[in-house]
Order: sequence, then C-alpha cells, then structure tokens
Amino acid sequence: MSADPAPTSVPYNDWRKVELPAAEEFQPCLPVSVILPSYQTPPATLARTLATLEGQTYPRQLFEVVIVDDGSAPPLVAPASPLDVKVVAQERRGFGLARARNTGAAAAAHDILLFLDSDMLVEADWVAAHARWHHVVSDALTAGFRAHVAVDDLSADAIRNRRGTLKALLADRPMDPPRMAGHLIRTGDLTARADDLFRVVEGADFGMGKAFYHAIGGSDESFQRWGMEDIELAYRATAHGALLVPITGRSWHQSRDVRDAKEPSNRIARGKAAHLIAHPEFRSRTPGRCFSVPQHVVTVTGGDAAAEQIINAVAHILADRAGDVAVRIELEANDEERWAWLQDVFQPDPRVWLTPTAPPLEQFPTAAYHIRLPANVVAKNIVSRLRSRLGGAVSATATLADGERISIVRTWALHRAHRTGRPLSDFGDEHTLPPLALRLRDASARRAQRLAAREAAGTSSKLRFIARAWRNTHGWRESWWWFRWVLWWCAQSLRSKLQRARKGAP
Repeated sequence: MSADPAPTSVPYNDWRKVELPAAEEFQPCLPVSVILPSYQTPPATLARTLATLEGQTYPRQLFEVVIVDDGSAPPLVAPASPLDVKVVAQERRGFGLARARNTGAAAAAHDILLFLDSDMLVEADWVAAHARWHHVVSDALTAGFRAHVAVDDLSADAIRNRRGTLKALLADRPMDPPRMAGHLIRTGDLTARADDLFRVVEGADFGMGKAFYHAIGGSDESFQRWGMEDIELAYRATAHGALLVPITGRSWHQSRDVRDAKEPSNRIARGKAAHLIAHPEFRSRTPGRCFSVPQHVVTVTGGDAAAEQIINAVAHILADRAGDVAVRIELEANDEERWAWLQDVFQPDPRVWLTPTAPPLEQFPTAAYHIRLPANVVAKNIVSRLRSRLGGAVSATATLADGERISIVRTWALHRAHRTGRPLSDFGDEHTLPPLALRLRDASARRAQRLAAREAAGTSSKLRFIARAWRNTHGWRESWWWFRWVLWWCAQSLRSKLQRARKGAP
C-alpha cells in the first residue's frame, strides 16, 4: 500500500467509492498517535482503557499513546503498560478538553491522529479500522460511535486476558446504544446529500490526519464548557471538504449514559457554537441576527458599475429573506473614488466588507455557500432563489446576455477542488440556470422602464399607466399595493358612473 494518502476525490460524501483494501488484506505502514485527553480519570478506568489498546491488531511498534493531563490534582500517573505511553501535562484553565486535544496533537510524533477519551474501551481492531482510511485519504475524518456500559466491576486484567471480542465480553451487561445511530440510518451511513452529516461526530472517538487537523485550525480552545467543541470541529472539517467516514461498533464508554445531566452546559455551549456552525439547525431563525461565520457569502463584483448601483445591489442582498449573509464588494485597489464612497456608506456595517480582488475562501473558509453576483444586476431575494435552484447540487450558474455570470457553490466543494486541482463536477452535480428563472433585471434597464412609465403617464389613461407599472414589478406579491389601488380606482369609477346614471334618469 502507498504511504502517500491523497485528498478526497469522490462525489459528495460517498465514502463507499474510495478504493480501499479489505480489512483482512490491510497491511499497515504508517505510524499512529492515539491521544487520550484526561482530567481526574480514576486509575482503574485509565488502566482498562490502556488494556484494550494493548490488545490491538495494529502493530504495536507503529503506534504510540499520548495522555494529556488537563491539570489533574494530584497529577496523573500512567499505569504500567507495554505500550509506548507518554504523559503531557497542561495547566488547568477551566474545561480544557479542546486545548488538551491540541496539546496532544502538538506532542504527537506521528501523522495519523486518533482521539479517544481516557474512559473508553475499544475493540481489538479499533486502531486499524480508523488508520486504514488515513492510509488512503489525507483529508478523511473517521468518526466512531460509542455505546455506554457500566464496567466498574471489570478489572484491566479481565479485559487483557479475555477470550474473544470485547463485544462478547460486554454482551450481557445493560447498555445504552449510540445516540447517533438514528442519524446513521437517516443518512444512509453518512452517504446522503445532507448538509448536517457533521453532527454525528463525537470527540470521544474520531481520527484525522495531523496535517489536515492543523490546516483547519485544530480544536477551538475558546470552548470552555462541556459540549459542542467536537461538533464545531467536525463542521469546520466538513466545510473544508473532509470525507466523513463512520467507524461503527468498536467503542464503549465506561459508564451508562449521563448526558442529560450535562444538558444545561450543552445548551450554553450551543449558543457559542451558533456563531461558528453555519447551519440553520444550530441558529435562531429570528430575522436580523448576525453571526461570526455567515451561512451565505455574496461577492458583489464592482466592475464598471457606478457606486450607486453597487449600493443598491448590496441593499437588496442584505434585505434578502434568506438572511444570515455577508457581502464582499470586490473593487480594484486603485479605484480610490469608489473605495472612499463605499467605505463611508458600509464600513460601520459588520456584514459588509470592501476588498480588492482576492479568493473569498481565504476570508470566509467555513461559510456554507459562496455566491458571485455582478453589481449591475438587482433582484429581490436573489440569495434565497439561488439556494432554492441549487437543490442538492454542488454549484449552479446563470450566464447573462452580456457574458456576466451569477453562481452559487457549496464551500466544501470549493475546498476539494482547490486541494485536488479537479473541476467541481467531480464532486457532485452542477446546474446551469436560465436567467429568467431567477427573475433578474439589469439595474439600468429597470430605471429606464420606470422613466418611460412616468413619461407615458402624462398622455396615457390612469388604468394603462397602472397596468404598465404592475407589469414592470416583480410579480403578484410585490404588486399587492398596485392591485389594491386598481380596485379602489375601479370602485370610484363605477360609483361615478352610477351617480351620473341616476342624475340622467327620468
């Protein structure tokens, strides 16, 4: 097997299309670092965890165990073990799980990182099940799914000297199944075209290549309460185009499930995560909210458009019913007049950025969607229309009569295309949209229509002017005011005719 894993090149998250050796034919050649964050872990619990790692089928000389002590008192001492074990201590600064993972990654000697909580039990093929994927795919995120079982009466020696599998040893004990089992069923083992696959990842059991882990920024150490730091990391990884692979039936937590007791902390952590996870299920649907990581990034290309046109286009985007949007205005750096004008208008607004021509991925690497829109095109609710037209595809593009293009692309697909040098079509469907389907209008043409309507109003009847204005608006809902006005005018005209008829009657 090659020791040079390559970036993901399969469409969507269809991990089944990766060419991978069968488990029984897998020949390991890459070393692995198993990272165990720990705080006040009882010695017997840690001994049971290490006992399951001692029995791995993965060659012992090809993996190390890095235990990160998050300021335990007294300091943690690793039980005696034939494994290559080292303990790295860090100062306690509140809940430090995310920081402990980063500390372990920094101390790891090898390029494949497997993260495991220090109170977990794993099957004998656990390291191999994860590492097999990281031998082939450089940007894979392998996710384990833990069940919960009480094992306080079970000694490390009983685990070490067992006959058969760990699953068989634990089979007769009361057990809580993995909480994410339902998500696996719903998403076809994470192969569905769903935007929330990342939510299945649990920090107690996952794996990632060291280079990719550092490339996406590692774990977010600002999470200092229990909960959500693992899901936020998984979101960031999948937004960068990671291939999410399920590793099922190989890990158990050494106690029954007590997550309900931690739910108050988790609710608070969700409030923080809402700013970083650009998915509607993690955010309030209240209009007007502004988040650190926007769901939609719209790049308005200034081109030759006048500053007034750009301002008008940005105003329409910010008012879009889709909400949760940031706007990048791209202008040439030497365009001093428009820069000064637009800075005066938009600089105080945190949703609007003025930038020279530059890749938007550098500025917003984890927004869910990237949209490009010429400044001379104005359309109401263009963001929500593009989202609707995108469907399950990775991109959708409309080409205008003057050659300008409007596009919407999923961010994860942009990252994959950038890493591999492949076209977007290799990672999913691409849609070509007719401009009429988006109800687009050129801003200058629209102004000309309004002027013509006003000039015609002097010589045309009121009804003809109303009909023309109605026809030139966006549609029925947007023209409701005009419709009421027509009804009122017709009623007044009918009333006048009836009054004249009565006066002329004998």
